[in-house]
Amino acid sequence: MSENELRIVVGVDGSPGSRAALRWALRYAEQCGGAVTAVIAWSPPTFTEVAPMPPVLSDEDSVARAEWELRKAVDETRASLETSVPVRQEVARGHAVRALLDCAQDADLLVVGSRGHGGFVGALLGSVSLHCVTHAHCPVVVVRPAAG
Repeated sequence: MSENELRIVVGVDGSPGSRAALRWALRYAEQCGGAVTAVIAWSPPTFTEVAPMPPVLSDEDSVARAEWELRKAVDETRASLETSVPVRQEVARGHAVRALLDCAQDADLLVVGSRGHGGFVGALLGSVSLHCVTHAHCPVVVVRPAAG
């Protein structure tokens, strides 16, 4: 990445909203000559239930799953857009908000989907996108997934 190249960070979790955000970021980067950093976050599971739980993935398995999900989203999206925009892929341990804000600390733009995998269906913004909009040190674009 050159010094003058626009740096765009995009959150990816495999959801339709994050796929839409990745498409938007790649198109924008192509238009302005920028480079994209696609970030996926993972957290070790927390246990709050007393009932027996299914086997838990190890940290290595969790990282491998996150890497696979990120690679799949990036590869499929780049192929569908037929773009050669450089995409750096980053797997971050921790909560998605913290990972995105940390990765976007020196970015020119942060792009997130309006809804991820959690929360209330139909809400205008998810908790991650809302936190990013209110706490990022760079402009934030929130992308809604295509209807249907």
